[in-house]
Amino acid sequence: MNPFSTPSRRDALRMMSSGFGMLALNGVAASQVRQQSSAALPGRAKRVIFLCMTGAPSHVDTFDHKPMLTKRDGASLSGFRRGAKLMGSPWAFKPGGKSGLMISELLPEIGKQADHLCLLHGMHTDVPAHAQATTKLHTGSFQFVRPSMGAWTLYGLGTENENLPGFVTLNPPRNQGGAQNYGSSFLPATFQGMPIKVSGGRQTQDPVADIRNPRQSDEQQRAQLDLLRKLNETNARRRKGSDDIDAVIQSYELAFRMQSELPELLDISKEKKKTLEAYGIGEAETDAFGRQCLIARHLAEAGVRFIEVGMGGWDHHRNLREDLPAKCREIDKPIAALLADLARSGMLEETLVVWSGEFGRTPYAQNGDGRDHNNRGFTSWMAGGGVKGGFSHGATDENGIEAVEGRLSIHDWHATILHVMGLDHEALTYPYAGRDFRLTDVHGEVARDILA
Repeated sequence: MNPFSTPSRRDALRMMSSGFGMLALNGVAASQVRQQSSAALPGRAKRVIFLCMTGAPSHVDTFDHKPMLTKRDGASLSGFRRGAKLMGSPWAFKPGGKSGLMISELLPEIGKQADHLCLLHGMHTDVPAHAQATTKLHTGSFQFVRPSMGAWTLYGLGTENENLPGFVTLNPPRNQGGAQNYGSSFLPATFQGMPIKVSGGRQTQDPVADIRNPRQSDEQQRAQLDLLRKLNETNARRRKGSDDIDAVIQSYELAFRMQSELPELLDISKEKKKTLEAYGIGEAETDAFGRQCLIARHLAEAGVRFIEVGMGGWDHHRNLREDLPAKCREIDKPIAALLADLARSGMLEETLVVWSGEFGRTPYAQNGDGRDHNNRGFTSWMAGGGVKGGFSHGATDENGIEAVEGRLSIHDWHATILHVMGLDHEALTYPYAGRDFRLTDVHGEVARDILA
C-alpha cells in the first residue's frame, strides 16, 4: 500500500495550509517506535553514520595496496576486454598510524586516523551497473523495491530523540535509485529517511523544505494540529487495521517539534573557528562535504539513529590522474575531522562510521587514463562502534580484480552492520506479501573476525 495515496493523507494535505504539513509528508520518521525484542542483541553501536561514495571509488588507488600491480604496469591482461593493459596506481601507499595500514597518499589525513579503520578488502556485489548496485547497497536488492538499511535500523531500534527524525540523509543522489535508497517500501512510512540538502558556502534557502511557517504562530499551529489529530483519529477508528493514519499523525507532530530543534543542528555558525578549519569549511574544495560531516556529527550528538552523508562524482572512466586527487581532497580532511571529533568526545565507541561506494574499479586502464566498473572486488571500511581499529580484513587477488579472501557480499555487509547495532539480521523481519522479509533476504553472514 502506498501511504501517500490514501484518502486520509489527501484530505489532511488539503486542510493543512501551514508549511510543516508538506514537511511532514515528505520527511516522515518515527518519534515513537516499538523495539523489536526478538531481534535485539547486545550491541556496541547506538547509531550509524554512512559515508556513501556514489560513482564507485577506485579501491586500488585509495585503500587496497597492490605492489604487484605496480610492477606489472602496462602488461597485457588476458581474459578481459581486447587490448586491456594493467595500470598500476600512480600514487604511493604509506603506512598509517601505529597499525601501519597501507593507505594512499591521496588521503593523508584519513591515513592519520588509520588506527580507527577496519578495512574490508573482500567486498563484492552482483552487478557492475551504478543504479542497480547503489540500490542493492542501500536495500539489499536491485530487482525489487525494498526498505533501505536506514529504515530497517530505525524499525529495529527506534529513535533516541522524539523531536527529530530517526533517519536523515544529507544530499542523497537524485539518480542511482533516488528516493528508493532512503525509502521504507513495505515498512510503515514512519521509518523512511528525511532528505536534507546541504550546500557549500552561504546557504540561501532552508535545507529542509517548509521547515518554517511564515503565516502562523506556534499557538495557531498547535491548535490546527489538535483539530487534525481528532479528525484523523476518527478516521482511524473507521479503518481498523491500517497504520497509515497513525503515521500521518506522528508525521505532523514530528514536523511541528522539528521546527525548533532541527534548524539549530543544521546551523554551524556557532562552531569555533578551529573546528571549522579542521573540517575544511571555508576552503573551496572541502567546504561542501565538510559541512555535511559536521552536521552529521551534530545529528549524531542529538540522537539521530541513522545518518547518511552523500558524495557523488567517483565515476572515473577517464582523467583519473587529475580527477581522483581532486575528489579525494574533497573528502580527506572532513572525514578525518569527523573521526577525530567522535574519538575525542568518546562517541566513536558507540557510533559506527561506514565508508563505501557501490563497487570498485578495474586494475586495467580504460581510455588510457581511467578505470572501468568492477563489481568482483572492492574495499569498504568501518570505524568505531565495536569493530577492530587498525585492522585489515579479506583481500582481492594481487592485481585487485576479484575478492579472494574474507569475501563479503552486500548481504554479509548488512548483516554485520545490523549485528554491531545490536540487531539479529535473521530475526529482524516484517510480514509482507505472505512471508516474513528481512534486509538480508535469505542470505548474510556476520563478519565476526572484524568485531572488537
